[in-house]
Amino acid sequence: MSFSDLFDSGEHLRNINHFASIVNLASVDGEINEKERVLLERFARKLDISQQEYKMVIKNPQEFPINAYNSVEKRLERLHDLFKIIFADSEIDNEEETLIKRYAIGLGFSNDNAEKIIKRSIQIFSGQLNFEDYQYLLDK
Repeated sequence: MSFSDLFDSGEHLRNINHFASIVNLASVDGEINEKERVLLERFARKLDISQQEYKMVIKNPQEFPINAYNSVEKRLERLHDLFKIIFADSEIDNEEETLIKRYAIGLGFSNDNAEKIIKRSIQIFSGQLNFEDYQYLLDK
């Protein structure tokens, strides 16, 4: 087995763990609804999760660890994925907010940074942008 094979399998394992985090968030408020299921299937394809892996993760998502990342961009990308699944039903409840904070810390954000990023992300995903932020995003 070559070094690149080890790296690929390590990245795939991180993808499975990330997918499990997404499944955990989707199921925290009870049953996974149809919108969440569609997003989960899309994330599974995006993360190259096989049908067998998908079924294994859906069955017991809590058994998979959260992977920390050195890259802030990669951490934000993972959080963005999680917010997309949370807001599949257009709202965030207390359990989801608590769980995503734990995931943000697990990804490597400090407690303070996790709170700031989550607060701001909730504003963005729920459409609570002020005009300056709206204008800034349009100018990008």
